[in-house]
Amino acid sequence: MFEIKGISYQYQQKTILDIENWQANQGEKWLLLGKSGSGKSTLLNLLAGFLKNQKGKILIHNQDIHQLTPTQQDQFRAKNIGFIFQKPHLISSLNVLQNMLLAQYCANIPQNPQKCTEILESLELETHTHKFPHQLSQGQAQRLAVARAVLNNPVLILADEPTASVDDENAQNIIQLLQTQAQRCNATLVVATHDQRVKTQFEKKFEL
Repeated sequence: MFEIKGISYQYQQKTILDIENWQANQGEKWLLLGKSGSGKSTLLNLLAGFLKNQKGKILIHNQDIHQLTPTQQDQFRAKNIGFIFQKPHLISSLNVLQNMLLAQYCANIPQNPQKCTEILESLELETHTHKFPHQLSQGQAQRLAVARAVLNNPVLILADEPTASVDDENAQNIIQLLQTQAQRCNATLVVATHDQRVKTQFEKKFEL
């Protein structure tokens, strides 16, 4: 589903990443491990195309996304990759449903309020469709970020330290939520973390 071949990335003449090979198949669930500063977030941003690899190749569905134009990258990402940041990054001026519809608009997919509502229902957010982000709890905002990430049936879901600022119970809930939603759309899931509480939830691990 994705393959990393001999990539390296430097920042201010310091090597942040140096990976010979990593391959993941469709539907697999991976934990990306490493200490703070080991390059986990950099790697996720390279996979998503937010950063350009300086050496080697990153193939997603046999597509080298770094060979696409910026516009093509945006379209490919919107249709194929669900990215969950450490913070939800919701649009504060849009309500819950509008934040979902925006994800479809950005992917150049016809806006479908019914599908958005169905995803929100699966995450117990159907009663909050007209609320704005500041009216949501931390857990609700995180679930909305997950809902938005899986809305377009991505082939790859990337989550950057999703449990970093939550308690033990919510950490388990978030991981189970990500795994369930990834299974629902048969997406490959990669969760980057240094949270020891998460290790037992994944069989496949890649460590930096």
